[in-house]
Amino acid sequence: MPSQLYFDYNATTPCAKEVIESMLPHFYENFGNPSSSHHPYGWLAKSSVEDSSLSIAKNLDVSPSSLIYTSGATESINMVLKGVARKMRSKGNHIITTKVAHKAVLDTCAFLEEDGFEISYLDVDSEGLISLETLNQTLRSDTILVSILYANNETGIIQPLDEISKLTHQNGSLLFSDTTQALGKVAITHVLDLVDFACFSGHKVYGPKGIGLVYIKDNENGDSLPSFIQGGGQQKKQRGGTINTPLIVGLAKAIELACKNLSEETRRLNNLRDALEGGLLEIELAVSNSTKLRRLPNTINISFSYVDGANLLTALSRQIAVSNGSACNSSSVEPSHVLTAMGVERSLAFASLRLSIGRFTTEEDINKAIEIVTEEVAIQRENNILWERR
Repeated sequence: MPSQLYFDYNATTPCAKEVIESMLPHFYENFGNPSSSHHPYGWLAKSSVEDSSLSIAKNLDVSPSSLIYTSGATESINMVLKGVARKMRSKGNHIITTKVAHKAVLDTCAFLEEDGFEISYLDVDSEGLISLETLNQTLRSDTILVSILYANNETGIIQPLDEISKLTHQNGSLLFSDTTQALGKVAITHVLDLVDFACFSGHKVYGPKGIGLVYIKDNENGDSLPSFIQGGGQQKKQRGGTINTPLIVGLAKAIELACKNLSEETRRLNNLRDALEGGLLEIELAVSNSTKLRRLPNTINISFSYVDGANLLTALSRQIAVSNGSACNSSSVEPSHVLTAMGVERSLAFASLRLSIGRFTTEEDINKAIEIVTEEVAIQRENNILWERR
């Protein structure tokens, strides 16, 4: 295992020991196919999946029938956006999202544009929030879906979903929210009351990779979305393919653990986040890109002027795992699309760090991270002639 400090929990989380233990029997003892209906191996596997669905539904305060298992949030996003587009095309071809949406949403919307759909990308202000007035003006009679990222994965900023839901539904449109980063960090049961669709991913919440969820309100009959993957008719014919029993069991355990003592964990993360942010903002000319009060309790995004961002990340990687944005876009040579949409200058966006903490972060880790980043920023600036001439 690497010896670095880990400050990239928004990219992924370690699988909890309890989650691993819950999955193991389903790889070699209870290994049956849940769709095998003629013998006990299948019955036991099906029972495990049903018990897991009941557990997830209880912790999220939703109906088990509203849950569709996928390979992760990216597939879930594709399933919702493409499914709504396909089902609702006769009623309209207009979809609204934002310029700070996750790349999985933006890339899927670009795909739909090629298929003849019209996408409106809402601007955000300097704090990363959309304008409710602009949303209201953008909504049209042919708007079939509004897709809003609830909690931003790069800045942690939380959008005002209560008001967004009201405007969207008054217009007769459907609302989808990518809630992947919020689960296990803040309460989200009220969010699921506001939306028609939501998505989650197991590996963001100390569960296994390769498993996720689509939440579909009012999906009792399985007719809310058309079939996304054909073959076998599993999951109300909305997603074919053998159901992954071990990962579903692990996801259920991960969500159970995440919802347990959530308020206490949220307060703990808040305190650690504020200490980390406060310490890093003592660096000369450091600027926070996560200034709103309503934001995730574990995420900060800070820019350092007069620093080459690529060099800073490379130097820091010897001691601390951090990122400059979404892991799904880490190979891009462009600055963060989230920060540039917020009006951050390209040079400053390049010199930005996202630090995200989690379940195993300690106060000692926070203090070490502040020390490491402070020292490295100073070293980087020493080699920048512009810093001397500022």
